[in-house]
Amino acid sequence: MSCRNPLLCIVPPHILDQIARKGSPEQRGWALDTLQHDHSLRAARLQAVLTMPPRQRAIDALAPEPGTLRRTIYDGGETTQLPGQLVRAEGNEPSGDPAVDEAYDGLGATHSLYWKIYRRDSIDDAGLALDGIVHYGQRYDNAFWDTQRMIFGDGDGELFTRFTIAVDVIGHELTHGVTQYTANFNYWQQPGALNESVSDVFGSLVKQYALGQSAEQADWLIGAGLLADAVQGEALRSMKAPGTAYDDPKLGKDPQPADMANYVQTTADNGGVHINSGIPNRAFYLLATNLGGNAWDKAGWIWYSTLRDPQLQPTARFRTFAAATRRAAVRVYGQESTEEKALLDAWSQVGIEA
Repeated sequence: MSCRNPLLCIVPPHILDQIARKGSPEQRGWALDTLQHDHSLRAARLQAVLTMPPRQRAIDALAPEPGTLRRTIYDGGETTQLPGQLVRAEGNEPSGDPAVDEAYDGLGATHSLYWKIYRRDSIDDAGLALDGIVHYGQRYDNAFWDTQRMIFGDGDGELFTRFTIAVDVIGHELTHGVTQYTANFNYWQQPGALNESVSDVFGSLVKQYALGQSAEQADWLIGAGLLADAVQGEALRSMKAPGTAYDDPKLGKDPQPADMANYVQTTADNGGVHINSGIPNRAFYLLATNLGGNAWDKAGWIWYSTLRDPQLQPTARFRTFAAATRRAAVRVYGQESTEEKALLDAWSQVGIEA
């Protein structure tokens, strides 16, 4: 059992599968419960995606002026009944519940990056209100975007902490929504890995922008703080050094490759979408650190411009995407520019010709 299309979860299925095999009896139960919850949500999520035309923008007659932030946080009460009880709306004071307030702040941080840097008006570029549901299920070890809202589990407390704790996880999941309204990558093999990688890229940029970190100062980890103290690891993924984020008896070893020479051929995980995403992740890291300064500026602009490229198809593979990033670099910064040369070098280092 795995987190298959179209439920886009932050914890890869291979981790949950490993826990279900290697964990304690209680941990195996939590992992299997999480997988079961994920499975029960897939049918509704699939219908929503299949009936939504590619690159569709939502129409919200109540949307205020562009750039207006509208957040609503609900408490699921450790049930799976949605949406739960309203606990914090836009402009309200902090609730005192860490999960509620972290979700509220994380939605705001993501909105801020997209609006202030890329002038994107929320996830759909049409002022979509941002909803979050916390305390979903009991010891639910995941978080996901369901095409309309963010849903967060509290974690089991032994292997995973609460899923609102990492702002890059929130940025990652909301970016699945951005991709849904732009490139709309198929969630299978290389297009699916691009879907995951784009979410990692902008999730990391959300964290860096919120913390005011340069590319050199950033840790380039996805989900730092999410793993409990007993786990041997620092995050779910490393963009700087794919394959090094964790090595734990119960979670297994991080399987991400850092280049095409080590590309993983598999039918699991929708053809390795959470595994092979390490390759384009590292390409972005190399570009951003080569260019220096703030990664959300030049490198981020190239990636965001690429997402909006009308030539980019949902079936795009790594090389196709790399070529699209080169077009974006030339379009934004010019041919033979420093940015284009740095981009070509970054893709070359991971074994892809742009």
